[in-house]
Amino acid sequence: MQDGAAIATGKIIFLHGASSAGKSTIAAALQNVIEEPFWRISIDHIRDAGILPTKRIDSGEFQWWDMRGQFFAGYHGSLAAYADAGNNLILEHILDTQGWHADLRTLFDPFDLFFVGVHCSLPELIRRERARGDRPAGSAERDYRTIHRGLLYDLQINSEDPLEINVQTLMSAWRSRSGRSAFYSGGVKSSGAREE
Repeated sequence: MQDGAAIATGKIIFLHGASSAGKSTIAAALQNVIEEPFWRISIDHIRDAGILPTKRIDSGEFQWWDMRGQFFAGYHGSLAAYADAGNNLILEHILDTQGWHADLRTLFDPFDLFFVGVHCSLPELIRRERARGDRPAGSAERDYRTIHRGLLYDLQINSEDPLEINVQTLMSAWRSRSGRSAFYSGGVKSSGAREE
């Protein structure tokens, strides 16, 4: 929480982890038991709802990389707008592009944010990615090797641990949070998950 300033109503629990790390499973379980109403939101929801012209991207008629910057600028802005309107969010996201962390620190600055690193061993990530079949091969491994580097978390969990334990751990840490989230800092603050 931001010290000495008014906090906007919306709260954000940011689950950050590699593709196939288990963010969605944890988010759904958390949403079902947390004592306040929270939206659960991710890029997958937008993709699966048919909002993007996915068929035309897949056919090559539109190029995803030409649209990606605008899409994520709008998506990130919408998250801040949801929270600013008083909606609590469980955000499943991957900070895989340079500048996103800085942009989101600015956009999320008014909000009570709790930053959770979601970890998973590389063999399990690869197994999950293959089982899903809806991700480019190698995405999970690329994320595993890059996305947690240099980031600070309020809590770290391992999705190979029992789901109920992870949700209880997350809720307990969220309820006892104090001070400004590690998301906004430049040093290392972490607790929780065992090393991979």
